[in-house]
Amino acid sequence: MFTGIIEAIGTLQKIQPQGGDMRLTINTGKLDMSDVALGDSVAVNGVCLTAIALEAQSFTADVSNETLSLTSLGKLSVGSEANLEKALTLQTRLGGHLVSGHVDGLGKVVKIYDDGRSVRFHIQAPDELAKYIADKGSICVDGVSLTVNKIEGSVFELNIVPHTIAETIIKHYSTSTLVNLEVDVIARYLERLLTGTTATENEGITQAFLAENGFIK
Repeated sequence: MFTGIIEAIGTLQKIQPQGGDMRLTINTGKLDMSDVALGDSVAVNGVCLTAIALEAQSFTADVSNETLSLTSLGKLSVGSEANLEKALTLQTRLGGHLVSGHVDGLGKVVKIYDDGRSVRFHIQAPDELAKYIADKGSICVDGVSLTVNKIEGSVFELNIVPHTIAETIIKHYSTSTLVNLEVDVIARYLERLLTGTTATENEGITQAFLAENGFIK
């Protein structure tokens, strides 16, 4: 688990194709790796990866085809920057929200404009994820815990303050940039609890379901 508070910006140092998937080596920059052991988790742009090799200022991780298909990691190249966060401990301050590091899908930046000293971003989420995104709720974008300002359809707005822009790869976003999205895990569990024993792979929360079960009139 993670908090969505980015600790450092890393740089992709090496890409090794591995029979269809890939192995990445990432320079960790200012991130203190002294307490990281082999097998520990590090979030890279919001993707939970397992360290299989460690150096003083880098780690190596394997990335499966499943992860490549759901995230932007396969689109990185040597020299690309990435948001980094070590897994939380019981002593970690939860400054963001609970983040699993399991990306739900890719969003696309569709609009950027200044708002005072902050910057507003409009991001198009996949239609199937929009139901989990709420005004003033939490969402994880490339590993960054953020508050949704507004959502219309499947496009949500973010207001990013100068510190967050300076300390993350958000500074590099442009229109059409693809970003890793992880919706709030509480919304996922709430949907499952509401559907209960009737839940199937293809079912979801609908207006009809809520009415039938007394949630709305």
